[in-house]
Amino acid sequence: MHELRRTANLLGATALTVADTALTGAARAAGISPSGAAALVVLSTFPGLGSTGLGRHVGLTQSAAARLIDSLASDGLVRRRKGAGRSVPVTLTAEGARAARALLDARAELLTDLVAVLDPAERAELTRLLGKLLTRLHDRVGDADLMCRMCDRRACTHGAACPVGRAARAAPDTGTG
Repeated sequence: MHELRRTANLLGATALTVADTALTGAARAAGISPSGAAALVVLSTFPGLGSTGLGRHVGLTQSAAARLIDSLASDGLVRRRKGAGRSVPVTLTAEGARAARALLDARAELLTDLVAVLDPAERAELTRLLGKLLTRLHDRVGDADLMCRMCDRRACTHGAACPVGRAARAAPDTGTG
């Protein structure tokens, strides 16, 4: 039991430090808040989301997402488009697209440097184990969009299936999403 708890504790410390370092560093690189960083990355993958959809992806209420969009728009990173009915799609400006790419590049630089300490066999094993852990996390969280809000989706799916996407497709439809 002690070995299991120690491993879990080491994972927790690693996960928290990696998340804090990656998100803070990426947000700092773009000069915006962590939720603003996530919003730019999400909009680079899913252009045209409104405040409700963006909020769901980033983990914010609709009103908090609307305020975030206002802030990003005033910084020249996003623009609102006319939509059908009450829908107001949001897209990245050219500056917003550059910022989103810079965020992903800063995140990738940190994470690539971290896993570079492992040899190829260890990286392959870590990839397998992370897929297993992400599947378990999806069972708890149940929201692939929220889990992958800061993912470089091109990196994750290049030549392989995303473990979170695979878990989402395998999850029973509860009728709540």
